[in-house]
Amino acid sequence: MFSTSWQNDQTPQAVGLYMNQKGVKTAFLMGPNYAAGKDMLAGVARTFKGQVIGQELTRWPDQLDFSAELSKARAAKPDAIFAFYPGGPGIQFITQYAQSGLKGQIPLYTAFVIDELSLPRLKDLALGIPGAQEWVNDLPNPVNKKFVADYKAKYKSAPSFYGAQTYDAVALLDAAVKAVKGDLTKKDEMRKEVEKANFPSVRGKFKYGNNHIPIQNFYLQEAVKQGDDYVLKTVATIVENNQDSFHDKCPMK
Repeated sequence: MFSTSWQNDQTPQAVGLYMNQKGVKTAFLMGPNYAAGKDMLAGVARTFKGQVIGQELTRWPDQLDFSAELSKARAAKPDAIFAFYPGGPGIQFITQYAQSGLKGQIPLYTAFVIDELSLPRLKDLALGIPGAQEWVNDLPNPVNKKFVADYKAKYKSAPSFYGAQTYDAVALLDAAVKAVKGDLTKKDEMRKEVEKANFPSVRGKFKYGNNHIPIQNFYLQEAVKQGDDYVLKTVATIVENNQDSFHDKCPMK
């Protein structure tokens, strides 16, 4: 198994580090009650140095009303709220967070809520809400510039990180197939080639840890309005060459 994405705790861990940088002392965590939701909240808690004063795991995937949980967050009076709600529930959550008046009262930090799929629907509601990701459209390396330009030309929209990770996966497999001159029976040679991660990545630097999870940067991203468009921009690098927290438990060395 080789991943071109991330270990599930890594992105929220980057958010926790950024919350530390912002001087957040108390936080209220919210996410859906399934494996990924639990991973996200655990990831934030792993790196956040302040106090988690409340946590809500909501029904998944059918709960789209978060008013009760937002009321609990308001009552707890944290310095910040962290939320993980991907897809449609994320759009609902951000909308209700704004409608409740909390957007002007308690800062929100997110992972996998605001992306190129949800941003065209959220628009102004997404502004001023930071998140973290291992790839953003505007990373300045040549491979990424070409990928983004080609994608926009073909699909008339900006690619998401899902597309970027898949693009890397194809380039990675291409490198392995070329290394064995198309002879896919040479599994060990292919495996060794993939471990080298010797391919042109949209992320620029890319290498594998012992457990075949990428060691990579995580960036602070924020939504901005450019004319009539809403785009995600890289604000800063939160952590460089981040390796997942569980690699030392892998028997592969």
